[in-house]
Amino acid sequence: MKNKISVIVWNEFRHERENQAVRTIYPDGLHAVIAAALKETPALNPGALPLEISTSTLDDPEHGLSEERLAGCDVLIWWGHKAHAEVSDVVVERVQRRVLEGMGLIVLHSGHFSKIFRRLMGTHCSLKWREADEKERLWVVEPAHSIAAGLPEYFELPYEEMYGERFDIPQPDSTVFISWFEGGEVFRSGCCWERGHGRIFYFRPGHEAYPTYYDSNVQRVLANAVQWAAPRVNLVDRCPETPPLEKLSKKNVTFAKVGVPQGKGEIE
Repeated sequence: MKNKISVIVWNEFRHERENQAVRTIYPDGLHAVIAAALKETPALNPGALPLEISTSTLDDPEHGLSEERLAGCDVLIWWGHKAHAEVSDVVVERVQRRVLEGMGLIVLHSGHFSKIFRRLMGTHCSLKWREADEKERLWVVEPAHSIAAGLPEYFELPYEEMYGERFDIPQPDSTVFISWFEGGEVFRSGCCWERGHGRIFYFRPGHEAYPTYYDSNVQRVLANAVQWAAPRVNLVDRCPETPPLEKLSKKNVTFAKVGVPQGKGEIE
């Protein structure tokens, strides 16, 4: 039984280097703010474990997600936007395999269009959007869910990018948050799934042009989500031929090998 959770915060880290306005908000990158918040925000899940947190970015060798590093990762947090196409398919295969084995995956904001999220969902993951400095009100619709621990009935972000339905995702196993926007749209903004042995959480807020990841409620959601997504098992996929547990009676069955004559297919 592990006594800590190993977390990698992954960020493509392009907007912060190319856009002065974004760099002013996140001078060391979104990933640095998220990692720092996780270190300072205790999760409220029963039996919460301490975190071992590291970061990686798109331009690191192998995107910072080598076989060895992913093998030791319990929860991967993913933020991407403008460079989805630059993510190596080899790395996507690695991440998918680790999720199926038991690793948790938390996908943030525009990561809905990432290769890994779309592959695990099996849908387009398309939605409506608008960037107009709108207020977002996030309603907690599953207050008993561990990701919602310690949150009020709703909380608000004064400025965010709008995402609107229809969000083309498979039916979530549970929906923890629904957002309402100043322009009138609503959105399923906190969704949970299981794929293989792994857990996936999609959380909508986090447009790079706003200081969303400094918000204490957003930080609480992420801290709780890491605990929820942490592996319960780690099982490498196998498909072995297996011997029977009990002794089988001897049979003399040959029709499957020689074929069934015309007109003799019915059992009398």
